Amino acid sequence: MMRVLLAEDQAMVRGALAALLALEPDIEVAGSAADGEAAWREVERVKPDILISDIEMPGLTGLELAQRIQRHGLPVKVVIVTTFARAGYLRRALDAGVSGYLLKDAPAEKLADSLRQVQRGGRAIDPELALEAWTEADPLNDRERQVLRLAGEGQSAGDIAQKLGLSHGTVRNYLSEAIGKLGVSNRIEAYRLARQKGWL
Repeated sequence: MMRVLLAEDQAMVRGALAALLALEPDIEVAGSAADGEAAWREVERVKPDILISDIEMPGLTGLELAQRIQRHGLPVKVVIVTTFARAGYLRRALDAGVSGYLLKDAPAEKLADSLRQVQRGGRAIDPELALEAWTEADPLNDRERQVLRLAGEGQSAGDIAQKLGLSHGTVRNYLSEAIGKLGVSNRIEAYRLARQKGWL
């Protein structure tokens, strides 16, 4: 029996996934969470075989959750199920050790088949997205990405510095680096472009 944990902030989608997987004779939904931090606590408590996670969630994103699982060396495979068909997200997901990356508009039966493939040690990646993922590299490092995401959410450099435990000048440097790498003129354009490419 394959034990899965669901991490999805939209209650209706979470319920639909749970109902869909409950129909499979070899899959047990062992728990669910509505945000990234709750999902991490559930991973530690439930010890699932597979974590099915959305990308954008409050607390920790699905990618940050996958990175944390990887850092802690937990034997939990991660499958991302998302609406974001962005090559940048897939590249970062693969770097974080994710075993599956599926789009929410894929046929329902594909999910269970993909989970079985991942459980057997394989990978389940949307093929068109996989091809696109290797055409354009993500120029941002983790800290630039983190600072740019917070700036795009409307936080000032001072707020970001306080939140991340950095100096005001260091935050400004990270923002300048990100703006320069993306070839745009300000932090708002940098945030928009990075979001569009799936680099945030």
